[in-house]
Amino acid sequence: MSYRLGLRRAESSSLAKAMAQELNSSAPATATATAATATSTSTTKKSLWPSALRWIPTSTDHIISAEKRLLSLVKTPYTQELVDIGSGPPGSKVRWFRSASNESRFINTITFDSKQDSPTLVMVHGYAASQGFFFKNFDTLAKHFRVIAIDQLGWGASSRPDFTCTSTEETEAWFIDSFEEWRKAKNLSNFILLGHSFGGYIASKYALKHPEHVQHLILVGPAGVTSEIEQKSERLAKFQKTWTGAILNHLWESNFTPMKVVRGLGPFGPNLVRKYTSARFGEGEGLAEQESALLTDYVYHTLAAKASGELCLKHIFSFGAFARSSLLQGSSEWKVPTTFIYGFQDWMDYKGAEAARKNMNVSCEIIRVPQAGHFVFLDNTKGFHSSMLHACRRFLSPGMANYPLEEGVISV
Repeated sequence: MSYRLGLRRAESSSLAKAMAQELNSSAPATATATAATATSTSTTKKSLWPSALRWIPTSTDHIISAEKRLLSLVKTPYTQELVDIGSGPPGSKVRWFRSASNESRFINTITFDSKQDSPTLVMVHGYAASQGFFFKNFDTLAKHFRVIAIDQLGWGASSRPDFTCTSTEETEAWFIDSFEEWRKAKNLSNFILLGHSFGGYIASKYALKHPEHVQHLILVGPAGVTSEIEQKSERLAKFQKTWTGAILNHLWESNFTPMKVVRGLGPFGPNLVRKYTSARFGEGEGLAEQESALLTDYVYHTLAAKASGELCLKHIFSFGAFARSSLLQGSSEWKVPTTFIYGFQDWMDYKGAEAARKNMNVSCEIIRVPQAGHFVFLDNTKGFHSSMLHACRRFLSPGMANYPLEEGVISV
């Protein structure tokens, strides 16, 4: 598959160097040129230890290479960019993650070829994920949209600054402001914004702050719709009183993340991730053997890299993944038409969206997709694509009988 790197060689070299330093990589960050790729070379200091002998066998090179291998499954040509978002919001004394560094940060961005005048769709991944998780959706969506997928700051192949945020407000602002700087750098406006899980939470908060740029909001199994108090979970309350619950709650408040386990296992980490992806993505329509192998490789390298965005967890959510500042609380201030998409087996409860819809003063639709869980876009691709086209039908060219929902997919 052919693709084009959207950076000049000099820019790519300096950004790759910065990225390598942030990830504490001990390997040279070099992208080998082929018939379809440009060359990008870093002057990063070489490691005395070969990759196979490192305790955590990953590096900047590994992340970028794993992404390219996974996206080789996509037929639509694309452009990859490392979009410079500066060192912090203009006029702010607080730089990204309160970093003392003045160095620029960047957002890893993939833009797929599309028909002229296609509506722009920006896709934002969830927690412990990256843009590559949408690999089974890019080809279909690119036929109808100008698809742009990003790695949020602190995730995937984007910059990974040190995390020193200390509050919910500061953490939210960091994600929202970095996305806004990315939007400015890309000169985007009037786009459809999709967010999955934690990405749905950030997309919603962004749309609340900058509604003038978002035409339509699509929330796929969004996290943070309700708080622990709003959910009134008696089961969780009882569990927290047990020894196990108390220990897990302590780990949560200590910001102990699943990625720390992966890093702690060193060379055994890839095997743990392989078991996870085989078990989790074996649901629904499942993954082909090659898809599973490439996704596993990609997931491992993005999780094992330097901790950054993952450390937002305890500031955004309380134990049990309930929002500290729920979307339900701000639902009456919603200014952007919204579509919620849930898998039938999604552990995120669609009833929270129903409660939020009652307070909204804009159009809101809730779609449920059968034979799908939290990763509905991987579990039932046809159902998900049907939901997407139906949700965005007013932006698309007339056809397909106004984009009806696939059989079994329901609007509630």
